[in-house]
Amino acid sequence: MAKWHGFGRCKTRLSKDIGKSNSAKVQSVMTKHTISVAKFLQGNKLIDISIAISGLGVSNCRKWSRELGIKKFNLQGKGCLGEKMKRQIIINKKFCARNNIRNIIFIGTDLPDLCHQDILNTLRELQQNDLILGPSNDGGYWLIGLSEKITSSHIYLPFINIKWGTENVLQNTIDNFVSKKLKYKFLEKKIDIDTIIDIENRT
Repeated sequence: MAKWHGFGRCKTRLSKDIGKSNSAKVQSVMTKHTISVAKFLQGNKLIDISIAISGLGVSNCRKWSRELGIKKFNLQGKGCLGEKMKRQIIINKKFCARNNIRNIIFIGTDLPDLCHQDILNTLRELQQNDLILGPSNDGGYWLIGLSEKITSSHIYLPFINIKWGTENVLQNTIDNFVSKKLKYKFLEKKIDIDTIIDIENRT
């Protein structure tokens, strides 16, 4: 899930401290880092990449995707984050079925500490669990991995009754699974970069 790093169009909270130009540069660097991690794994035939883009029209999305070296892209579309992720699952279902892809992993582009092992751990844990969550410092999550069991029968579960953008996102997501016989597991907590404090806390 990636947002175009246009001047004044991304990292609005961070831009209040370091300026719109610098915050756009930070977003660009983090996006390229996330893509490089994913492309390494794709090069080893461990994953397939589909980038979901917001902030650009179709033609510019195609151009940016080409610049990043990614063949498959979609627009995120309207709605809250949950609606956008659910939409991507629906859009990619045929591709997944055709290529025997059973799990879907969502990663944002606000994580300079993302590494190959994070995704490898997610793939491994999805063999025994239905849901994998990477908790973030702001009460949300930096990664969510969904098994075929969820994407085929419980697609709504991770995305309903969530107060997006609040410190309760992770807890709300967990609450959705309490009454279901579905297994979930956490990865280690990481820092999403949204403010200057987040950057300071990494040092």
